Amino acid sequence: MKVGLFFGSFNPIHIGHLVIANYMAENTDLDSVWLVVSPHNPLKDQRSLLHGPDRLEMVRLAIGDHDKLQACDVEFTLPLPSFTVDTLAYMEEKWPAHQWVLIMGSDTVNTLPKWKNHEVLTRRYDVYAYPRAKVELAYRFPRLHQLPTPIMEISASFIRQSLAQGKSVRYFVPDAVLAHIYKWGYYGA
Repeated sequence: MKVGLFFGSFNPIHIGHLVIANYMAENTDLDSVWLVVSPHNPLKDQRSLLHGPDRLEMVRLAIGDHDKLQACDVEFTLPLPSFTVDTLAYMEEKWPAHQWVLIMGSDTVNTLPKWKNHEVLTRRYDVYAYPRAKVELAYRFPRLHQLPTPIMEISASFIRQSLAQGKSVRYFVPDAVLAHIYKWGYYGA
């Protein structure tokens, strides 16, 4: 099975994430897309990061019964901080029959040289890159595939800020996720 791994904080998951995941699942050769909730991205500030299991639950609520999308908590069992190369080594051991593909935005592709053992990632795995507004893809390698995914200028930080200010984020996040956020008062809602 060929599985696309879409890593993210998903703090919270929003429509932009879902559009990308669905596009990859429906318009590429991937059999499935796993949304891998990262407990701690070593390149991001985690002060506003909601507890991992809460973000995982929102991902599950967001994807519902989509048969090609799956929430994945594999990084919750691995040492922190989470490094993609270590996660992939673990996943290859646990699911040896799967072929793994990394899904990331052009902005993230440009940061790959800063990642732990990035040369292993770019040599061993295909990367399906989606465009980001106003970001030129500067880092290229043979296994990089640029895909014409719709560009969604929605950010989780905008959603968190809007919620903290008492503004509606309806249509930015799925209804089930929004209800969950309000139920628990996440992000100052």
